[in-house]
Amino acid sequence: MISSVRNPKVQHIRGLQRQAKRRAEAGSFVVDGARLAEEALRSGWPLRMALFTAQLAARHEGLVRALQARGVAEEVSTAVMAAASDTQTPQGILLEIEAKGAALPKLLNFVLILDGVADPGNLGTLLRSAAAADCDAVLLAPGCADAFSPKVVRSGMGAHFHQPILAQEWAAISKVVRQYDLQSFLAEAWKGEPYDKQDLSKPLALILGGEARGAGHEAAKLNPQPVQIPMPGSVESLNVAAAGSILLFEIVRQRQQAAHA
Repeated sequence: MISSVRNPKVQHIRGLQRQAKRRAEAGSFVVDGARLAEEALRSGWPLRMALFTAQLAARHEGLVRALQARGVAEEVSTAVMAAASDTQTPQGILLEIEAKGAALPKLLNFVLILDGVADPGNLGTLLRSAAAADCDAVLLAPGCADAFSPKVVRSGMGAHFHQPILAQEWAAISKVVRQYDLQSFLAEAWKGEPYDKQDLSKPLALILGGEARGAGHEAAKLNPQPVQIPMPGSVESLNVAAAGSILLFEIVRQRQQAAHA
C-alpha cells in the first residue's frame, strides 16, 4: 500500500491534474470517481494506473477486481488519496487514462464548434450534451478550456469516451467545414430566425461562442447563419451550456422528425 504523498506515482497523478503541460507531455489524463472509472473501463480506453482506497474497494469490489486483473491498481491510504485528488471530497479512486489520438469519422454531418468557451464547467456540460445528442465530433477553437482538465472531465460524465474531441486552429476547423460541406450556424442572442424556424436537419456545424465575448472574427469567416433562442423573459442571454444544449436537442428533434416523415 502507498502511504507516502511523496511516492512518484502519487506525484505523477497530482501533476497530471494540475498542469495541462504535464498532460500533454504524458499523453494522458486523470479520471476521478467510481462512475467515471467504470465508464473508462467499458470504453476500452488504455489504462495506465489506478489508485484506490480500502473504503472504495469495500463499496466497489467488482471495479477494483477488474483493475487489479489488469495489473495497474494499487491501494493507497486515505491521506494519500486526499493529497492526490483534485476534489475536496475524494471518492477514493483515481485512474490515469491514455489520451487516444482522436480522429474524425469518415461520415460527418453533425459537428459542434466551440469558440473561446473558457469555463471548465460549461465546456464539460456541453461535451456531455453533445455526446447525448450523438454529435459526430466536437472541435475546440483556440481560447477554450483544456478538455482533459479534471473539472471538464468530471462535468463531461464520460462524454470523452464516446465522441472525438479535437482542439484545433481555425484553419483546420475551416477545412473540416469545407471538406464535409457543412452549413454553419452560429448561436446569437438576438439575431437570426428562431431555432424552430431554421432547417437544422441538414449536415451542419453549430458554433457556440465563449461566455464573455461570444464568437470571434475567425468564426465569422465561415459565414454562419445566425440562429436564436426566443427569450420572452427579462434576461439578455442564456448561459452558453444551457443555450448549446437547447440547440443540440433541437437538431436531434428535427432530424428524428425528418427521418419519420
